[in-house]
Amino acid sequence: MVMMEAPGWLREELVTLAWCWRLARRDGVVVGLTSHDRDLMVGGILYRTAPGMKPSALETSDSLDVATMDLEGAVTSDAIAARDLDAGRWDGAELELFVTDWSAPDVAPVTVALGSLGAIERRGPAFAAELQGVMRALDRPVCPATSPSCRAMLGDRACRVDLAPLTHARRIVAVDGRRATLDAAAPGMAFGELLWMEGANCGLASPVIAMEAAVLHLAEAPPFAIAKPVRVRLMEGCDKQLATCRDRFANAVNFRGEAHLPGNDLLTRYPGG
Repeated sequence: MVMMEAPGWLREELVTLAWCWRLARRDGVVVGLTSHDRDLMVGGILYRTAPGMKPSALETSDSLDVATMDLEGAVTSDAIAARDLDAGRWDGAELELFVTDWSAPDVAPVTVALGSLGAIERRGPAFAAELQGVMRALDRPVCPATSPSCRAMLGDRACRVDLAPLTHARRIVAVDGRRATLDAAAPGMAFGELLWMEGANCGLASPVIAMEAAVLHLAEAPPFAIAKPVRVRLMEGCDKQLATCRDRFANAVNFRGEAHLPGNDLLTRYPGG
């Protein structure tokens, strides 16, 4: 959470204050909402009126304790739609909560909280979301636990594999539950990812478990049906085993695992076993 010194307009006897929420989804969509009864233009972003939006009580301090708060609001068709909440489009969205002077929205606003959306619960025509503060990062382990498989993600800074040759453009021509049929097969898709580039699922990612010919087996069925072929981006996967890292990617030097470290089963072996 962020705490700033209050400007002069907040010390006036009569305060023209409006709450504003700036939400940035992982797919790049940015939505601005305000508690004011009219739309406001702040920092080049239009904040649409949303009187049903409200934050819970917020406590700030100088400690390093992890701070969270709850955000409640109404599900609307043009801003935060129920289908988008259910599809996970808002999971992990970055949120900035601030107050501004609605009579002079060009004046610098006061940031109250920064963070990302955690657990989101839909309650009929409304929703509730947990705002996780920036201090939540301090909960992460200082060092990674040992593991026989690689802890890096394919193509990240630890792995360093070039993803460009492993990325393929295809079309999904049919979906049957968790089975998605491509217009042409793609190599190495086991443990890979499918990103929907158009249609109702646009922007959503679907993990791939396995592939048979031109049929992908997805971890979950896509939330929305498709009525016609749609473009997708395919990213090849990795099973995180040392042999795969060495033989397929020639990248054993960046393997982030301990493939030859004895496990707990060594302690349970009988002498001579």
